[in-house]
Amino acid sequence: MIAAGDTAPDFDAPNQDGTPFRLSSLRGSPVVLYFYPKADTPGCTIETKGFRDVQAEYLARQVHVVGVSVDDCPAQKAFAQKYGIAFPLIADTSKAVAKAYGVLGPRGLARRVTFLIDAHGTVLDVIDASSPDPHLERARARFLTP
Repeated sequence: MIAAGDTAPDFDAPNQDGTPFRLSSLRGSPVVLYFYPKADTPGCTIETKGFRDVQAEYLARQVHVVGVSVDDCPAQKAFAQKYGIAFPLIADTSKAVAKAYGVLGPRGLARRVTFLIDAHGTVLDVIDASSPDPHLERARARFLTP
């Protein structure tokens, strides 16, 4: 798994609308890159809504939030529409992104792992916990606490 101090692997994958997304397009701004097992399941919904609820604060500090799961574009789009998610939800159907970050679980789903990335693409922190709360709390502490 990618560790703090490593360079975050760049990737190209479609977002919920099927539009190509490249992580490096966000260079120059910090990024909360979070992997979640499956769209519209209880823990993943709590986590995604938690990031959604403070998105304006992240944007005010020029921090981007990006979610990734192995769900396809239609599932990601339905999830985004159901909960009003305005940040990219990446459809990693090839599982290449999860593999690059070392978070692909034994059942073929991404594990719940969050990477806090600085403006230069360096991983500052890695949160690997099954509960969504540590992900939300540590991302807030890193990027939203003065």
